[in-house]
Amino acid sequence: MHPSGYDRLQSQVIPGYGSLARLAVALLSCSPQAQQQGSSVLVAGCGTGAELLEAVAQRPDWQLTALDPSDEMLSASRERLAGAPSIRWHQDTVEDFVAGEAAAGGFSGALSVLVLQSLPDDGSKLAYLGALAKSLQPGAQLVLVDLMRSSLTSLEPQLEAAWEGFQRASGLEVTRDQLPSVGLHPIGLARLTSLVNAAGFGDPARVFQALGFEGFLLQRQG
Repeated sequence: MHPSGYDRLQSQVIPGYGSLARLAVALLSCSPQAQQQGSSVLVAGCGTGAELLEAVAQRPDWQLTALDPSDEMLSASRERLAGAPSIRWHQDTVEDFVAGEAAAGGFSGALSVLVLQSLPDDGSKLAYLGALAKSLQPGAQLVLVDLMRSSLTSLEPQLEAAWEGFQRASGLEVTRDQLPSVGLHPIGLARLTSLVNAAGFGDPARVFQALGFEGFLLQRQG
């Protein structure tokens, strides 16, 4: 998707999207390591820069590293954050970035918003989560926000109807056939727990939910 339409669509698809970046940064800012002055924070899959904007606003002391494999997204984010001196930019995947010795184990916290859902569960999700864990200091936290699969399939028709009702009540026009559902790979909580444990995190603590979109705090073990 072109960066110009990304935020607009996300704001229509996700209830509470406008506050999501603010909440993610606020949560990480209170974590044991990232609350320290001048903490080094990784923003994985920075997209068009929503989390970066909030991080600069809430924690101008943070030393931010922004990653995205898409040149278009990274360029849009850099333009949006022009003038912010505390950001290092890298067009790269988390896995390749963390493979560099200097990146491993140095970050006080990390943000990953709407990234994991795009990776297939064929080892790619585990590799991504494992790289994020390796990037963090022991005990540091990751805020992970993702589209999740409902654990109660009987509720799915009701959730879909609720989403459509939310759209109408909000005066929005996005319909199901307009959603970028192709290429998304949501998983359930049990599978997420298994993956994050294997990657080196403790059990996920849910801190946000808006229909199928959920946010978790993960803490690196060790």
